[in-house]
Amino acid sequence: MNITFAGEFSPLIKSVEEYQKELGFTISKDGIPITVEQQDEIGLDVSLEAGEGKIIYSEKVHFFRAFGLLLEHLQKKKASFHLKEEPQFSSVGPMFDLSRNAVMNIDSFKGIIRKLALMGFNSTMLYMEDTFEMKSEPYFGYMRGRYSQEELKDLDDYADQYGIELIPCIQTLAHLEEFLKWSAVSHYKDTRGALLLESEKTYTFIENMIASASAPFRSNRIHIGMDEAEEVGRGIYLNKNGYKPRFELMSEHLGRVLDITEKQGLEVMMWSDMFLKLASTTGDQYSAETEIPDYIIENTPKNVQLMYWRYNETNKDHYTEILRKHKAFGRTPAFAGGIWVWNTFATNYGLSLNVSDAALAACKEEGVQDVFVTLWGDDGYENNFYSALLGLQMYAEHAYSKELNKDKLRDRVKFCTGIDEETYLLLNELDDTPGVESGNKDQTNPSKFLLWQDVLLGLFDKHIEGLDLKTHYEQLEDKIKEKRNPDHALDYIFEVPEKLSAVLALKAGVGVKLKQAYDNQDIEELKNITGVELPEIAKRVEALRHAHRNQWFKMNKPFGWEVIDIRYGGLLSRIDTAINRVNDFIEQRVKSIEELEQERLYFTQDTAESTGLGWCSYYYRIASPNVFFHVLPIY
Repeated sequence: MNITFAGEFSPLIKSVEEYQKELGFTISKDGIPITVEQQDEIGLDVSLEAGEGKIIYSEKVHFFRAFGLLLEHLQKKKASFHLKEEPQFSSVGPMFDLSRNAVMNIDSFKGIIRKLALMGFNSTMLYMEDTFEMKSEPYFGYMRGRYSQEELKDLDDYADQYGIELIPCIQTLAHLEEFLKWSAVSHYKDTRGALLLESEKTYTFIENMIASASAPFRSNRIHIGMDEAEEVGRGIYLNKNGYKPRFELMSEHLGRVLDITEKQGLEVMMWSDMFLKLASTTGDQYSAETEIPDYIIENTPKNVQLMYWRYNETNKDHYTEILRKHKAFGRTPAFAGGIWVWNTFATNYGLSLNVSDAALAACKEEGVQDVFVTLWGDDGYENNFYSALLGLQMYAEHAYSKELNKDKLRDRVKFCTGIDEETYLLLNELDDTPGVESGNKDQTNPSKFLLWQDVLLGLFDKHIEGLDLKTHYEQLEDKIKEKRNPDHALDYIFEVPEKLSAVLALKAGVGVKLKQAYDNQDIEELKNITGVELPEIAKRVEALRHAHRNQWFKMNKPFGWEVIDIRYGGLLSRIDTAINRVNDFIEQRVKSIEELEQERLYFTQDTAESTGLGWCSYYYRIASPNVFFHVLPIY
């Protein structure tokens, strides 16, 4: 497809040229004429009439969304059309977790930026606990893939070409375990993850951190974190200074941090959960029964925007209620939802899409103007950002219409990403297995725990007794194969789900079979498991590891892959040990296999009454009930 541009286009040409290959068009003198016009009125207008196109836009990113809509309709051979859209939010975009090992490499990040612009996002948060350069702190992000100041400036320059604001999101109170683990910085530490308050060294550090985090970016906005800070004041601070109520500590600390940000000319956002927790009699920041006391409202600074986060509520009225409670602080909060890509190889679309639909509808009703969608990477980030693109597209479509048009969502995600909705939803089936209620509201994650659990110990085997997981994963492997297109740029993100399905088709139930064969003293079955099934599982695991490694290095910096590599190595080693142990029993070199003598219990006691197969967030708990590391006191 050839396209010719006219009008107010020259500032956009460099960025548009980068789309030519991935969207299949060429800028030429004899193409379809498209007139470009910028206006003051917020929104976008795109049309085709008598073979000539027109794009009217206000913000730069609106042009890229409009251009995508124009190309999409041209590809559908529409003779004429007229589309007009009005943004529902002032700022909308994803928040990328760049602190749980997976730090996106620069090329991958730029590719994501281009897709975000097509969708129409005008903001993106970079969640960086310690993964940005602080020249005064050599241990800050040491060996963690931290971005240099030059890399962040390069990303900001690139995003600005597409009208996207990059916003640093850091931590200035807790969630700093990976920095505070170093003995060289112990003078900043209260607990494992919380900073030592009322220490001038701490505030010098925070001032340098905020300066380093904000310097590479055009934006004058910064997110200072401060969520989940239950430990604050409970470690070294308590030993040195005695007890002080957490709200008093947080309030004074926030005032000090805001003095720093004000001096640096920054507008501040922060998570709101600690204020709601401290107001709640049960400590539940999500309770609709919570009434925020006057003393909390009066002592919360006005020059900070609170951000309400919630990821698993499907009831719109609940969001409405909590958003209204936030307004007691005298201002409209920002909101952060989530697409469930964390703690699993799967992407929980059954939950994520319903949650997002409810949350965004409530945000529109309550006049929320700043909306973000989190893509956390807890416990090593076995998943990836690209698997969330369907969820991101839903946010984008909500952001440009009062009511979500699901047919338009399906068309847009296919155009913007090259992958259709049905293919993305296959990722959901890695966790939405037999034994799980459709929609997976309990957030069960069998794709993670059935892969990493030990075949001899079978910590989750009780959860899957009697379930035909073999057929489920065999069928899923076939469905993924049928949907893949090797000519597509993002096809590689389905290599891991395909290979994982092949592994789980055999491995998911092998522990149950092994235990039954041992209990029944079925030597022939034991020989089949050790001679055929376990070697085949090991072979498939190795193929999965290679696919996962290829995916990681296309997307991310190398730092952090060693964590996943070690997990695969441990899995393969334990399969080898299982073969050895069972063969010793078969050949009567040992009288029993103690691991298989043990009764199988539920990992989570309430699983029998739940609608899922259980959930475990941590690899080290899945792999073994024994001590991986000794947990020291919190300080």
